[in-house]
Amino acid sequence: MSELAWLFSPAQLLGYLAFGFGMACFAQTDDRRFKVFMALECAAYVLHFLLLQQPTAAASTAVSLARSLASIHFRTPAVGLFFIALSLAAGLWLHTGWVSWLPVAASCIGTTALFFLTGLRMRLLMLAGTALWLVNNLIVGSVGGSVLEACLMLSNLWTIRRLWRAERAERTDRAASP
Repeated sequence: MSELAWLFSPAQLLGYLAFGFGMACFAQTDDRRFKVFMALECAAYVLHFLLLQQPTAAASTAVSLARSLASIHFRTPAVGLFFIALSLAAGLWLHTGWVSWLPVAASCIGTTALFFLTGLRMRLLMLAGTALWLVNNLIVGSVGGSVLEACLMLSNLWTIRRLWRAERAERTDRAASP
């Protein structure tokens, strides 16, 4: 397959679709909208990784999809722990080497962020998961996924900056109030 054909293969096109949803996701300051766009990103990613023949990445992303949807309605530690256990079980079942543990670790980090944190802290932990996905995607040849994770890191850093400034301004306002 020529390089141009590979860049526009169905697998890569799904990666580009995930890119669009992911950029919309990390630009959100509202946690609910953040989670909805993350679910859409995950849906495209599941198919993308299946076509790239990366079963652990596809399974981790499927768990992340379910987790993102569940986290909209359920924020209990038990549900979060269930998804962490599910990610680890999928990793144990499907792993093929050390690279296949990167999506599993990223999924566990994302689950912790979505179920146990909010706002700035949630996004900081999501940044760590994004870094793991970036390394995974570079190794497995996911063009859209690699560009997505690099852009998500930048977008998430921008949102983190905005949230940090808002929290700082709120603290300053509270300190100035009698």
